[in-house]
Amino acid sequence: MLTDQIIRSAVRRALAEDAPWGDLTTELAIPEGAEFQARVIAREAGVFAGGPLVVAAFTETDPRVEIVGLAPEGAPFVAGDELARITGPARGILTGERVALNFAQRMSGIASLTSRYVAKVAHTRARIADTRKTTPGLRALEKHAVRAGGGANHRFGLSDSIMVKDNHLAALGAVDPETTTAALTKLRERAGHTTSIIVEVDRLDQLEAVLAAGVTGVLLDNFSLDDLSAAVRLIDGAVIAEASGGVTLDTVTGIAETGVDVISVGQLTHGARALDLGLDAGIDTGLDEG
Repeated sequence: MLTDQIIRSAVRRALAEDAPWGDLTTELAIPEGAEFQARVIAREAGVFAGGPLVVAAFTETDPRVEIVGLAPEGAPFVAGDELARITGPARGILTGERVALNFAQRMSGIASLTSRYVAKVAHTRARIADTRKTTPGLRALEKHAVRAGGGANHRFGLSDSIMVKDNHLAALGAVDPETTTAALTKLRERAGHTTSIIVEVDRLDQLEAVLAAGVTGVLLDNFSLDDLSAAVRLIDGAVIAEASGGVTLDTVTGIAETGVDVISVGQLTHGARALDLGLDAGIDTGLDEG
């Protein structure tokens, strides 16, 4: 969830990076009392995210800046659409412009890519989820953008839930079915009853030992479609079946059709392209002149 503290902290860090000693151009070139009007315009189609960051970027530079007509989070748009109108002191708007656009472009890119994945699996039971492959310091913003695009959030961080991966099992000495089940059973006994335990497997023959430990979910990593289908049959609804590893827009539909519950896609955050959004001076009233 995006709190005001998270939003303001991210924006202040970005403004401090962009104008650590002030905006030299604006302060020397723009009269202090000058007013300015502008519109955030989409240069290409997509799904909008990052509106709260846009507002904060401008109001942090000058609280007198007003933003109206802001597109809702998750709203689809096409090239040429107006996403917000900005009015107020010119210095504040010009100083906040790049930070506002950077956040909106990045987050809208994530939301747009997520929406494409979600559309690919809409006819199935599978949910599209993100991962922890996020930009350091911006995880809350990027996971918000995934939700804006119709996706679901995986765990936010290492503190949220237990996910046992292959290296964890190796460190525990779980080298065969018997030792794997024993290690996971001890873990389940130590964990609180409300804590979920997800275990990664990369081979079908590992699945039975993991299920025997009474875990919450299984992460089927880099499975073939045939093995995914076989795993879903073995699980038979007893735990959450999650697929991951090398998921693309070309492969996600086939993965979803195997019957898995969740498909986690690292590309949503680490591979999304920033959308092209711009700030155009002037506001078109829609009235003819003359």
